[in-house]
Amino acid sequence: MPSTAPARQRKKSSSSRRDDEAPIIPILARKVREVEAKAQKNKLGPTNRVKFQVIAFLVREERARVKEDPEITDSARAELLKRLDGVATILAKTAARDTSLIQLLEADQATSPVAKRMRRDWLLDAGVELPPEELVIDDAKPVAAETIVPAVAAERAVRPVQVQSRIDANPFRAPSSYHPAGGDQPRRRLDGWELMSPLYKSFALGAGGGSATMPLPEVPEFDRVSPRGLEIMKHQARFLESVRAGHRRFLLADEPGLGKTAQSVLAASIAEAYPLLVVVPNVVKMNWAREVERWTPQRRATVIAGDGKDIDAFADVFIVNYEILDRHLGWLSEIGLEGIVVDEAHFIKNLSSQRSQNVLALSQRVRQTAPSGNPLLMALTGTPLINDVEDFDAIWRFLDWTDGVKPGPELMERLDATGYTPADKAFYPAARQAVIDMGIVRRRKKDVATDLPDKLIADMPVQLDDEFGRSIARAEQELAKRLADRYHRILAARGDRGLAHGEIDEDIVDLVAHGELEESRAAGTDGDNVFSMVRRIGQAKALLAADYAAQLQRSVGKVVFFAKHIDVMDAAERHFAEAGVRSVSIRGEQSTAARQQAIDAFNGDPEVGIAVCSLTAAGVGVNLQTASNVVLAELSWTAAEQTQAIDRVHRIGQDEPVTAWRIIAAHTIDQKIAELIDSKEGLAARALDGMQVDDAATESVQLAALKSLLRDALGA
Repeated sequence: MPSTAPARQRKKSSSSRRDDEAPIIPILARKVREVEAKAQKNKLGPTNRVKFQVIAFLVREERARVKEDPEITDSARAELLKRLDGVATILAKTAARDTSLIQLLEADQATSPVAKRMRRDWLLDAGVELPPEELVIDDAKPVAAETIVPAVAAERAVRPVQVQSRIDANPFRAPSSYHPAGGDQPRRRLDGWELMSPLYKSFALGAGGGSATMPLPEVPEFDRVSPRGLEIMKHQARFLESVRAGHRRFLLADEPGLGKTAQSVLAASIAEAYPLLVVVPNVVKMNWAREVERWTPQRRATVIAGDGKDIDAFADVFIVNYEILDRHLGWLSEIGLEGIVVDEAHFIKNLSSQRSQNVLALSQRVRQTAPSGNPLLMALTGTPLINDVEDFDAIWRFLDWTDGVKPGPELMERLDATGYTPADKAFYPAARQAVIDMGIVRRRKKDVATDLPDKLIADMPVQLDDEFGRSIARAEQELAKRLADRYHRILAARGDRGLAHGEIDEDIVDLVAHGELEESRAAGTDGDNVFSMVRRIGQAKALLAADYAAQLQRSVGKVVFFAKHIDVMDAAERHFAEAGVRSVSIRGEQSTAARQQAIDAFNGDPEVGIAVCSLTAAGVGVNLQTASNVVLAELSWTAAEQTQAIDRVHRIGQDEPVTAWRIIAAHTIDQKIAELIDSKEGLAARALDGMQVDDAATESVQLAALKSLLRDALGA
């Protein structure tokens, strides 16, 4: 981290300990071990990436200082440089696991406020006297209104004709009472602590902490919100009472199927949060419009498509899908939005993605300009955690609970009120509860929908005994051999590592698997790799899975058939047609109207027996509860995607037990993937539901599958 400040002055101590010559080195050694541990578990989130960066630049800075300091003896200088080389070696090993870290070492990457603050705090802990200009660090400026549309989207930006009329008719475009947090803030006890990692850790250690739900009011005596002919459930009524009490920021994380859409629509009505923007996956835009009409018939909703030329600019609710939000950011930031609902909010977990940046920029703008000064912000997702607790990051930023670097003022006040610091064991349950009280609402089906039937996942092994199946077995053997050859080459190059006979070096296993995964991602489904192999297994299972679904349909009625790849869906549909079973298709490339027509036909037409669905396009926000049997022809890479798919059927309105039949290719990597997916379900159970479960690894299923394949090959 380049510094233009004068040479640092160090406080001298009478102690003769070797750390007196370079007291920053023990701090760097401790911090680099923390980063290494996270990297080994594939948990290098934003905080640890910055930590990696700061360590690297301080090592460079300290090495230069040690070489030039005339007061250090030659023997002491050699010892200090050796210790710095040790830190640098660990950094290099970490960068080998995640090559994207290398770009953080460029000089112009080291200027973020969090990096500067981290560097300052570590140097102060080491007893370094810093010049005044390095002590005060300004945070990054908020996104300005004129930069709400990113440069990459500026050329695609549109402005529907009616919009200007709406803007001109709105006398409340400027905020009436709200001023963004800023200026001098009172210094708090925790200001000197790095708090984001402890906050994530508080959820990772969530077992025994109870369900992650803020205190909610009791059910009112009378239902004051449902329109005539409809009735909300008790868990929905309690949530809506919290909105009536004035709460405006929520992570509504109820399990899929508990009516999050209805709760959001009614919450907007209670909060008078109009105009309201709803950002959704494309597949559910029409369903959202229907739900607005159903639960708030006095309000008008308009669905934004393409350039928006057909929108009703004077509607109360604007519904837009993630893919085209960038085209409409400009005018949406100007119409005086009083609320934003982000459906399937786990879609924004990748902060580097354009859709995440679009949503975050717009939410910041709305917080600054909402006429009421307190807009309604709701993130909806039944599966907020996909691989790691740091999946919370983008959602917390959207809700203004944190900025990704530190907690916001309100959360900081709550953390400060606990009376603990991250050095105290009691801090973690207290911090978890402090975040929950900001507005996390998580209810499980078994707790609030006691009349909802059971859900069962049953595995159906199939044998791939044709030539295609044998070719898959050969490809899997060749992949395992390639991994094992790489392992042995690295082991030979590193020399004797003191391994016992038959012992496996897990560091090399990790290195080989990471390297293979990076190459596989670059190649996609080309060549022989984990992605192409899983696709070929799906193709080989297609007709077997379709035949089972057709037989199932004849005996139990309607069936939902999920697949990941188009060719598997195509093969299944041809088989159903040949078998005389009428089916409909729900895919990503369909128009909104065609997709909704297929959903309505499946739910309403008794002649339609099977819905053939894309795991990605139909796995969220679609109601298919007229069926009670699901066939999963291909496995997902995440437990969350599998859960979302099954819960298209297992939801409010279902009155029969639900069975999901997973078609698994026996004696292939398919079996291992199924086991790994099951192990991933423990993350949400521990972090959100407070359940005591096995601490499953947080590495990706792909990486874990490659490691398992390699270990089996080495064991053989």
